Amino acid sequence: MCGIVGYIGPRDATPIILGGLKRLEYRGYDSAGIAVLQNGDIAVRR
Repeated sequence: MCGIVGYIGPRDATPIILGGLKRLEYRGYDSAGIAVLQNGDIAVRR
């Protein structure tokens, strides 16, 4: 089952995204990853 968290807005995204990820909990082997758009570039971390 897929679980996606996202935020677009003027506030600092860090606490919002972390709160959403905590609610998703464990989703299997590929459960962790994040993509961030900053200065027109997308950075992906697994």
